[in-house]
Amino acid sequence: MEAGTIFYSAIPWKPKRPFPRNPSSFPRFIRASASSQSQRGYRGPKPSKDLVADWVMSNDDAVRSLPIYVGGASLLAVLFNRTVSGIAPVADASSSQSRADLLAISLAVTSILTGLVWLSIRPKSITVVNPKGVECQMICSYLPDSVVSELLWAWESLSAVTCCRSLVVVYDGIYLLQIGMAAESGNSGEAVIVDASKLKQGSVYLGVMRSKAQRYLANLLLYPGRSELPFLPSNTQAVILQPLGDKGIAIIGGDTIRGFTTSDQLLSIVYRLLDG
Repeated sequence: MEAGTIFYSAIPWKPKRPFPRNPSSFPRFIRASASSQSQRGYRGPKPSKDLVADWVMSNDDAVRSLPIYVGGASLLAVLFNRTVSGIAPVADASSSQSRADLLAISLAVTSILTGLVWLSIRPKSITVVNPKGVECQMICSYLPDSVVSELLWAWESLSAVTCCRSLVVVYDGIYLLQIGMAAESGNSGEAVIVDASKLKQGSVYLGVMRSKAQRYLANLLLYPGRSELPFLPSNTQAVILQPLGDKGIAIIGGDTIRGFTTSDQLLSIVYRLLDG
C-alpha cells in the first residue's frame, strides 16, 4: 500500500499501559475521626469559607439591585428633609444646607445609575455546545501498531478528562491522525480531509512553528485564522495548537469557550509520543 494513504476502518486498541480498574493496593475508602486527628495532631491547611462571598453569589439579583434601592431611598430622604425643614425649594448657593442637599442628590443619582449598570451588564454563561459535523477516525496506514496504539491512547485520555472533541496530528508534511468530530463535506456526509500542504502554508501553522510554543485560542470564533482550520467543526469553541518538535503540530478542538484549563494545556504527553 502506498505510504500516506488512510482508511476509515476501526483499529483495535491495545494500549501498552494497562491500568487495573480496582488495584488492591490502593484503598477505596479512607475513614477519619476526630479522635484520630487529635492523636496525630493534624496541622495541615483547613478549608475556609467566605460567608459574604457565598451570600452574594446566592443573591446575585438582589445585590445588583441594591444600589437602586439605596439611591432611591437617599433621594426621597433628601427631598423629605428639605420639605419639612422649611427651607425654600429654590436652591440657594449661599446656603450650606442647599449645597449639602445638592451633594446628597448627586450621590443618590450616581448610586441609582450604578445599579442600572449592574443590572444591564451580566456575565455571559458558558455552555457546552454539540459540535456540528461527523465522527471520523482516520489514521495513516503505514504507521506501526505501537504508534497507532499510543495515538489512540492519547485520544482516549484527552477526550475523557478535557473538553477535547477533535484531534488532528500533522507531522513531516503528512497528517497522521484525524479523530473525533470533523466538519462535514457538503451533503455527502463525509468528513473534510486535512490538507497538510495547505495547512503548512497558513499563518496559524507558521506562527506556531516559528515560536515553537503552544498557542491557545480560548475563543476560536473571535480569531480570524479559524478559516485555516476547515476540517474542524464550524462551531468549535476553543483550539490548542501544540508544536511537535520542528516538523509537526497537534491541533486539539474543544466544545467549550475557555474550556481548557492550565493543566489541560500541558500536552507534553502528545509531544513525547511523536517526537521520539
